[in-house]
Amino acid sequence: MISIPKHLKSIFEQELLKELSELEIVRFSANSTLLRSGSYIKVIPIVLKGKIKVIRKDNSEKEILLYHIEPNESCILSITSSINNKKSKVDAITEEDSDIILVPASKVKEWMEKYSGWRKFLMSLYHERLTELLGIVDEVAFKNMDFRLIERLKEKQKPNSQEIEITHQKLADELGTAREVVSRLLKKLENDGKIKLLRGKIKIITPL
Repeated sequence: MISIPKHLKSIFEQELLKELSELEIVRFSANSTLLRSGSYIKVIPIVLKGKIKVIRKDNSEKEILLYHIEPNESCILSITSSINNKKSKVDAITEEDSDIILVPASKVKEWMEKYSGWRKFLMSLYHERLTELLGIVDEVAFKNMDFRLIERLKEKQKPNSQEIEITHQKLADELGTAREVVSRLLKKLENDGKIKLLRGKIKIITPL
């Protein structure tokens, strides 16, 4: 029996909660690929614990981070593709060990018709993801790469911690640029005394 988080209990009807509790919960290790671009959607993830990154790749396998799926959230692009019976245009990969409810794609449309709580959940996801995607457009169109890098480091830094565990390549992938560009900008920040580059880590020396 699945233990439904309080946040979802507060917006879902009892009948929907019962249906959710009967579904499978799966634990995925970090870096597990849940969805590949070009495939049809069979299940929709609802994250209970952990984090999923949703990325878009070009023909040369260069990727850009679109958004993260955090606990109590799902993948709105997968939901949209599922409803319209379209192939996915994104990849979804766990960033850390994650516990996920797998909702059969066939349930998405059915629940939209049956449960106002499910519709409210989806509309909230649409709003959050659209806001994030507009932020990406603003970054790419209006902000230079050094500003975007600093903003990403701020986002990655956890409270009360000076170290960020991330590689230059992963930062480059998330920002949609080359590793050499990120390495050069990080080196400049190190020379300015703002960070210290460690193996697989970045230590924040002064506030960015």
